Amino acid sequence: MKYDRVKMLLGEDFTKLQDAKIILLGVGGVGSFCLDCLMRSGVRNITIVDFDTYDATNQNRQMWSELHEGEFKVEALQKHYPDITIINVRVDEQWVWDFDFEEYDLVLDAIDDTKAKLALAQKCYKKLISSFGSAKRMDPTKVEVADIWKTYGDRFGSKIRYELKKRGFKKKYTAVFSSEEVLTKEKGSFMGVTATFGLTMCSQAIKKLIG
Repeated sequence: MKYDRVKMLLGEDFTKLQDAKIILLGVGGVGSFCLDCLMRSGVRNITIVDFDTYDATNQNRQMWSELHEGEFKVEALQKHYPDITIINVRVDEQWVWDFDFEEYDLVLDAIDDTKAKLALAQKCYKKLISSFGSAKRMDPTKVEVADIWKTYGDRFGSKIRYELKKRGFKKKYTAVFSSEEVLTKEKGSFMGVTATFGLTMCSQAIKKLIG
């Protein structure tokens, strides 16, 4: 059966995945692999949020992008994962403050908007897993997991920490980051790293769900 190998690994904890409710913000190079991993692991109740459409530049790193150029990402992904719930909207700071996250067990942040990420940290830190910069790198073995205050080697993460301190935020939440020094100033990206971010986020989500 589809999930037999997962059940062998997790035992009775597998039911916790099937009962969980997750919202995933951003389904690009990181989020699309996280989504696929969650679905293949047995998580059934997933809501994805994104506003963007696929274009040719996505095809080096984003799941299913080569099949759906010009289509909205959430609508395209629902064709492959019919059971997911989709919200086609830009995740910005105001949307985060207005949206009700109460019903979700986990909030997975794979977006790029700094102000929205800060709002998510302030509002959802107890159930948040956040991805930092995955672009401009080539070494997937440098991808790490730590609480926000122990992340390092990432200029984007440093900016997030600085801005949180300015807001008086002292709580902890889980972050996925790379300690690898960036290789370019351009927005170059390598699927080996971006996908590793997504798969690591999925793994952390499962660990949190099964306790």
